Amino acid sequence: MPKTGLAPVQLPAMTAVLVVVDVVTALSLIGLVLLHSGRGGGMSDMFGGGMGAAAAGSTVIEKNLDRITILLALVFAFSTLALSLLLDE
Repeated sequence: MPKTGLAPVQLPAMTAVLVVVDVVTALSLIGLVLLHSGRGGGMSDMFGGGMGAAAAGSTVIEKNLDRITILLALVFAFSTLALSLLLDE
């Protein structure tokens, strides 16, 4: 088998862990943002997302969903920042 001259890339353990955390939080954030109910007009009303003024109050589930989304956004931001600092050459 001929050699191509490219060596396999070895990532340090910390970088590999941060990449996994970054990807998992990014995919989780996409899912959580899609779970939020639409509060304005536009596309959410077209697909049945608008509930009207009677049911516009925030429930406990929506508040917890907001808290989890904010927490994951912070984890994503810090892991991305840490990755950029680790990979800066």
